[in-house]
Amino acid sequence: MNFRHQELVVTTALLLVLLLLPHHAARAEEPAANLVLVTLDGVRWQEVFGGIDLDLIEDERYANSPAFLKENYWREQRNERRQLLFPFLWSVVASQGVLIGDREQESFIDVSNSWWFSYPGYNEILTGSADPAIDSNARNWNRNVTFLEILNGIKEFKNHVLAFGSWDVFPYIINSQRSGVPVNSGFTIASPVNTAKSLWLNEISADAPMLWRSVRLDLITNGYAMDALENRHPRVIYIAYGETDDFAHDGSYDRYIDAAHRTDLMLSKLWNWLQADPFYRDCTTLMISTDHGRGNTPDVWTRHASAAGAVKLGIADAPDGVPGSDQIWFAAIGPHIKAQGILRGHWKQSQIAATALASLQLDPTRLMPQADRAMDELLH
Repeated sequence: MNFRHQELVVTTALLLVLLLLPHHAARAEEPAANLVLVTLDGVRWQEVFGGIDLDLIEDERYANSPAFLKENYWREQRNERRQLLFPFLWSVVASQGVLIGDREQESFIDVSNSWWFSYPGYNEILTGSADPAIDSNARNWNRNVTFLEILNGIKEFKNHVLAFGSWDVFPYIINSQRSGVPVNSGFTIASPVNTAKSLWLNEISADAPMLWRSVRLDLITNGYAMDALENRHPRVIYIAYGETDDFAHDGSYDRYIDAAHRTDLMLSKLWNWLQADPFYRDCTTLMISTDHGRGNTPDVWTRHASAAGAVKLGIADAPDGVPGSDQIWFAAIGPHIKAQGILRGHWKQSQIAATALASLQLDPTRLMPQADRAMDELLH
């Protein structure tokens, strides 16, 4: 047998082995695409990119412990302040992913809806378009289809899409009745109880203080979400934290800042866990954003609304709306996200849904033709 003939025999044999392998074995080295979307309710771009606000620290109306805030979060240099407040965003995402929304660096992302508060913002994030008819935060079933519902209708993602939120309106925003996407939010407990951790979380949920009637503590939301990731391994999960907005509405800059910092720590632990788990490691995209901005001066930072939104919400002393409420931010890291740091340009909140689908290597124009275009500048 000459060399060429021997080489042909070996090659043929290898091809036969590959053809005889089970389908799943042949695909074993192909990474699965997963997505984690996180929102931090009402967190301003000013803190994300500039750290703590000295004007608010020194305002007696909002800061009970200015000395503590200054010691732990204030530095003269802007980049040092933001690193103290959001260490994960600025040590990991800034070096391995992208951030959008630093208006001092010509990086802009704004809401498209005309209201500038929560339900319209979450609808825009999840559906890829603004709906003028969504003009309140009432518990109304969303007539619009979210990208979570789209994914839950695809065979590869069916029953592998979950959502967890601190605010009790999320089942209505995602329309869990129609979409089939399970939503654990507000003061909902895990049912059925499948793990020791979910049992413990149910007990904690019953015993924890109720600071607000419609929003639970973020640590409980985070606990339920992490339990699901560890034990159910969803392909797509949405986690919506809420404390920051409610502490801001309460006029407590101390608690708003502490909540933002705690959430960054949760994100750090989440990302480290994802990178340690074989199912998620190196094949999962993490996207982070917010539903709306808020006032950009001390007098109005506790609130957010457009002129029309102020009328709807009954904010009588803001007939022209609350400036800054339409200004948001966005961050992403993952295998299909370019490592670009702060990215200059102009984008809209309505582009997040298509970008989420594109990060999963799906075609958003086919799946959600009504949605705004993906932020292709971010993607490989």
